[in-house]
Amino acid sequence: MLDKPAGGAGFIVARDGHLYEGGKRFRIFGVNTAFGANFPMHADAEKIAARMAKFGINCVRFHHMDNEAAPSGIWSADMRTLDPGQLDKLDYFIAQLKKNGIYADLNLHVSREYPGMAKWEGMPSFFKGVDNFYPPMVAMQRDYARALLTHINPYTHTAYVDEPAVALIEINNENGLLGIWWNGALDGMSDEYRDDLQARWNRWLQAKYPTQEALEKTWNAGDEPAGAEMLKDAGFEHGAGGAWVMEQQGGAVAGASCKGGEVSIQVSRTDGIGWHVQLGQPGLSFSKGKHYTVSFSAGANSPRRIEIVASQAHEPWNQLWSTSVELTGDLKQHRFTFQPSEDETNGRIVFSNLGAAEGEYQLKGPSLVPGGSFGLQKSERLGSIPGFKKSEMGMRSEAAERDWIAFLYDTESQYWAGMRDYLRHDLKAHSLIVGTPGGYSPTSIQAGMDVVDSHEYWHHPQFPHKAWDMNDWTIDNVSMAGVPNGGTLPSLAERRVAGKPFICTEYSAPAPNSYSSESILLLAAYAALQDWDGVFLFAYSHRTDDWDTRHVTNFFDVDQHPTKLATFPASVAMFVRGDVSMGKSVTTFPVSPQEAIDASMHKGSWWGMEQFGMERMLPLRSRVQFDFSGAAGSQAAFSGTGKVTTSDTGQLTWDADKSRVLIDTPRSKAFIGRITGEPIKFKGVIIEPKSNTQNWAAITVTYFNAGATPQNMTPSDKMPRIPRDILIAATGYMENTGMQWKSPAHDSVGSNWGTAPSLVEGISAKIHLPSNNGLHVWALDARGQRKTAVPITRTESDGAVIEIGPQYQTLWYEAEYPDDKF
Repeated sequence: MLDKPAGGAGFIVARDGHLYEGGKRFRIFGVNTAFGANFPMHADAEKIAARMAKFGINCVRFHHMDNEAAPSGIWSADMRTLDPGQLDKLDYFIAQLKKNGIYADLNLHVSREYPGMAKWEGMPSFFKGVDNFYPPMVAMQRDYARALLTHINPYTHTAYVDEPAVALIEINNENGLLGIWWNGALDGMSDEYRDDLQARWNRWLQAKYPTQEALEKTWNAGDEPAGAEMLKDAGFEHGAGGAWVMEQQGGAVAGASCKGGEVSIQVSRTDGIGWHVQLGQPGLSFSKGKHYTVSFSAGANSPRRIEIVASQAHEPWNQLWSTSVELTGDLKQHRFTFQPSEDETNGRIVFSNLGAAEGEYQLKGPSLVPGGSFGLQKSERLGSIPGFKKSEMGMRSEAAERDWIAFLYDTESQYWAGMRDYLRHDLKAHSLIVGTPGGYSPTSIQAGMDVVDSHEYWHHPQFPHKAWDMNDWTIDNVSMAGVPNGGTLPSLAERRVAGKPFICTEYSAPAPNSYSSESILLLAAYAALQDWDGVFLFAYSHRTDDWDTRHVTNFFDVDQHPTKLATFPASVAMFVRGDVSMGKSVTTFPVSPQEAIDASMHKGSWWGMEQFGMERMLPLRSRVQFDFSGAAGSQAAFSGTGKVTTSDTGQLTWDADKSRVLIDTPRSKAFIGRITGEPIKFKGVIIEPKSNTQNWAAITVTYFNAGATPQNMTPSDKMPRIPRDILIAATGYMENTGMQWKSPAHDSVGSNWGTAPSLVEGISAKIHLPSNNGLHVWALDARGQRKTAVPITRTESDGAVIEIGPQYQTLWYEAEYPDDKF
């Protein structure tokens, strides 16, 4: 399905809000390679590129190249110069991809820790946020970009700035000053970084306020003195009961005792989820935009972190504000002033994350009062105003806080625009430029790039005690198909920008999720409905040289994941070929520059269309987009309160009542979700799935034409009445040989992933096809070659019924009609 070589029609360009290859639309179906997988040996590179092309992969995102020195990374030992041997492997791999019709997406800064830069305890990974403003780090980013992109690949004889097979260049992965600051990760910055940011802050203020009096007039006008106590029984006279609610969820066990106005909470058993033990008080009212001050003293018998949350005291339990504090053995006073993100008449204040570890917590003197904010302190003068810490945000007047957020927003905007212009104008790079995924940086800022990006994961692994502890993690092992809130899809869709190509460069339902074969099917179908321009699975491989493990080795790699790979052809047909039609209508949400600042005041960088009125399930019905140009918006009539959401094309059905998704187009049919025993009737096809291990399956029926189908062919192009070839894929449960689940919930295997070969469940079903005229059906082997003939039963209407099942030991089947019959 790929045009070869990649770049044969020139550079991929952005036109009319979409990607184009020559004169036709170009949609990316991509994968990531990470760490050492970016540098395969030459002989391996040839096989990897050819295999990717067979599965319809047309772009590879080169990710985490900059993390380490050779042999897993691109650097020499000094972490400043490129290693010649690694560069040679990368060059050959990219040349092989190009030969096979596969483009490259080159990532610049991902996970390099800048050499020689001062660290501090608790700093964000890879100096994120800081490298958006600190000049030496920005200079290192530019040095790396120059060294890599102006390097001439000896196998293509072209520098990467001039290489049309490089579709995209990404500046800085999952990074943004505003978002990192919002998470509190910059509160403890080392002096040189804090001083640099503060100097920028004061220059920004001096440019806006000509005098001290002007600053005082604006900031001090919003002072809100502290009001009356809102909490009941703040001294715990009635224990951890009455006005207070002590919660224990799941397998967590805890108790509480009170003495002298202090409550002691003893956690004797945990289940890995911190909020399963928490103490809170409901029945509180909050007003959006108003200030509230919470204070308390707290300690613990060993160092640990708790969270303080203002939230709804009812479903869906939305957070209105939150922060966290580190506790030590001694009681320590804490005070926070905050503004709730929305109005709430039945809210609560909660001390949470107590279930993260066994032990004892002490809490004394909690207080919650309205007000407590101020503008300027008497000692503060224009030119020497300290920067605001996230932990102190809310103490200042709304005008002061708005200025600080606007300053961070402007500073971050200057970084992205500066890096974009450096690549385009200084280095003369011709490829399209991506900044970072929307959400990590405000989408309104990323709208200034050539292409807008996004990332999402369905139930990413959780590490309750230590990050990336491979013995101590869990996933929520559930299917996304048909979940009432649409899963990851509305969150992705609400970052689309009008007039800009939109891609998702990282997506996964991580292993060992036993429903994960649904992931790319659902993404491909709804990406086509939304008319996006690219999707990338994370990841193809992280491994340096082991390319034939015959089993799943980690959360993310798909190159040896049988049930995910088997869904690729159907997914490519739905999205790249365009089997699923784009939505008929589009709802546009206009956002002005000031509204973007206002949204950042309450959500940091993580705001989307829902903050501007989008109903959650609207993206499963029709297209949605932001517009930052100042144009008027358009609202589509939609009510997302029902249990079934059908796309306005009639092709996609998201059924929360039956926990399934149905896809019905002229050339692609799919049943994904819970098996209820009923036949599923599509136009021209009936699927009757039978019960199995999980009573769940993903079954696709994809029609292909005789011979090769050009990439991005529209459904009407050269389409015969009944296409000649049909590919049927049926996937469900999978595990490795000897894989050991740690609990009946199948939510973790720890480090016991098992060995080769992977074991897959053979899915049983009856498939009704519209004609039996010369039809032949085969079960396919692991390479997709015909293995065993499958019997066909005629129907009274001259249709055909085939029965698939575990007896064929396969995940996919081919049906063929002879050419002379049609």
